[in-house]
Amino acid sequence: MDLVFSSTVDLAAAIAARKISAVEALDAHLAQIDRHNGAVNAVISLDRDGARERARKADAALARGEALGPLHGVPFTLKDMHETSGMKTTVGFPPFADYVARHDSPVVARLKAAGGVLMAKTNVATMLSDWQSNNPLFGRTGNPWNLQRTAGGSSGGAAAALCAGMTPFDVGTDMQDSIRLPAAFCGIYGLKPTEHRVSLAGAFPDPDGAARSVRLMSCLGPLARSVEDLSLIYQIIAGPDGSDTDLAPVPVGAMPKLDLEALRIAVAPSFPGFPVAGDISAALESLARQLQSAGAIVEEAKLPRLDLHDDLEQGGALIGMMMEAAQPPEQPTPVSRWFEALARRDKSILAWDRFFESWDALLCPVAMTTAFPHCEPGTPVKVDGKEQSYWLLPAYGAVFNYSGHPALSMPCGQDSDGLPIGLQLVGKRWSESRLLGIAAAIEPLTGGFRRPPAY
Repeated sequence: MDLVFSSTVDLAAAIAARKISAVEALDAHLAQIDRHNGAVNAVISLDRDGARERARKADAALARGEALGPLHGVPFTLKDMHETSGMKTTVGFPPFADYVARHDSPVVARLKAAGGVLMAKTNVATMLSDWQSNNPLFGRTGNPWNLQRTAGGSSGGAAAALCAGMTPFDVGTDMQDSIRLPAAFCGIYGLKPTEHRVSLAGAFPDPDGAARSVRLMSCLGPLARSVEDLSLIYQIIAGPDGSDTDLAPVPVGAMPKLDLEALRIAVAPSFPGFPVAGDISAALESLARQLQSAGAIVEEAKLPRLDLHDDLEQGGALIGMMMEAAQPPEQPTPVSRWFEALARRDKSILAWDRFFESWDALLCPVAMTTAFPHCEPGTPVKVDGKEQSYWLLPAYGAVFNYSGHPALSMPCGQDSDGLPIGLQLVGKRWSESRLLGIAAAIEPLTGGFRRPPAY
């Protein structure tokens, strides 16, 4: 086995069958980190000794005939925002530089209970607030396909580490395309579940036990190199946990095996008023033709009659109100303004719900461009030679943070610069398992994850 580019599912199976040990799997990934992380700067807060001890315990348990769960002995990393006992959680913010939580968040606890061996954290944008992963504590993460390009943000360290074979999976957060955009830039898979599907408890450092303010639009979800791995990790972390009271008690099903001939796919090469690179729209249109040839019903989407630019503005306003609640200003946000914003959001949610009554999924861009050169936040980004607003980078993904619908990023070839192209697949609310099944049916047509040449 090529351990560092094996899937999570295959690693777990090989460890369970004693073809490899948990220590061997860990050591292979630690060696890959040692070999490449100096240049990529994706992995931070490496707990080498602790991970090796956990791997030894996993091997000893297996020798006694004890199975710890579906991730028994599999090494992994986590985005540097999950509260983890015994390991720093900094979100790249100097005031949190030495913060260590007393307890694992529910998501971390579930991954460990499933037998996973936590190795390290992965780099982020400062306070998770940008689409490049750069901060004053750990510096800048490069894209393994081209180190002069960004890996994206705020889950850029997670995406780059996966792309470079340093970890088999990670779990990120996504409030405005923060899982899907870096997944697209690095050529991997990333899932943003339906809002209120995965616990947000402990999903940000909280040394003072303050009231949780981020309760809308932000989601936790897996990043991996295959749809099958996304499905495995999603099933482990999703569902009520006794901590986050917003979670819906909706069953978390296994990923179904679906036939393309039974699917109805709506296609949108762009959204009104949103720019997109020609290479991305061409890849999308090519995939649409392949889907049609394979027997799927494929039509150009008649999108809901919504002002999507206004949706982005309203989503930003909601985020602003949540941030104000976390750091109260002299004059707190009027409650009436909050409820007016929620009523406006309801209209968009219902409009997309009606859209998905007719379609199994929507195929559209993840972002307006592929990975762009490192720059100062706010610098215009060139798309096919024309400068576009930096703040439109997450637009295609943020539409579905605002609506709460599940969406995933999947790799689909490369652009003329040899950089990965990511496309977005969106589905009905609460239908992650079916959406993953649709992605798995499409995966053979896209070529899936491609290993970057230098790794």
